[in-house]
Amino acid sequence: MVRNLMMWILALLFTVASAYYQRKTGPTHPTAGQADLAGSLIRYKLLRSHDVGDQPVFLQAADSAVYAVLVYRRLNSTDDWTRKPMSRQGDALVSSLPHQPPGGKLEYYLEVKKGQEIVRIPADSHITTRFKGAVPAWALLPHILFMFAAMLLSTRTALAALTGSRCLRAYVWWTVGLLILGGMIFGPLVQEYAFGDLWTGFPFGYDLTDNKTLIALIGWLAALWAMYKSPHPKRWILIAAAVTLVVFVIPHSLFGTELDYSQTPVGR
Repeated sequence: MVRNLMMWILALLFTVASAYYQRKTGPTHPTAGQADLAGSLIRYKLLRSHDVGDQPVFLQAADSAVYAVLVYRRLNSTDDWTRKPMSRQGDALVSSLPHQPPGGKLEYYLEVKKGQEIVRIPADSHITTRFKGAVPAWALLPHILFMFAAMLLSTRTALAALTGSRCLRAYVWWTVGLLILGGMIFGPLVQEYAFGDLWTGFPFGYDLTDNKTLIALIGWLAALWAMYKSPHPKRWILIAAAVTLVVFVIPHSLFGTELDYSQTPVGR
């Protein structure tokens, strides 16, 4: 009893750590930091994903002598850079990026000025933000919960294979079922609402999120087959769990859906 509980706690801690790493390293995680401009402290948190309406852009700059310009254009387009002065609202400077169709991406940066001094944010690169449609909670929450549970069961099943458990076969079935629910049912529903396509992975595209889910499911289907047909099923389970770990720590939304601006008119 105590040993089983400890295995579940260990699996939970491992899963939470993996999910945290994936979220913090993903391409949609906001870029935050601070900069010094002629003695004035500038704080910022720049979004890299947005759904409904124009995307807000703001930074904290209490010094009223500080002003800023938002500079942006559509990603992978021939557009000229658009320069948009930011407005002061109390201690903040605010502006917005124009809404794009689902999958549309903008690259942007800020020029922050005080007197003759200028600070560029970020210093030597651009921020890329991707727009998407609004995803209803009834589709998004089950997707997140089922995928988290699938990673948890994958880890617990690997521990069971290493330490021995009478529940090993049941764990494998649960892992496969949760992957199907989270990745192959609710995952495509989320994709449909966000970007207008149910599936953009193999064989229809190169969406990394779809493809890594498919790879994890194939790995666990092979482990399920091995439970009944292979003399060494534990090896298959450990391989499936290792593959699942690798694909799940790959940053979410990397190489995701992207609108082809060569097929659309010049944006704002």
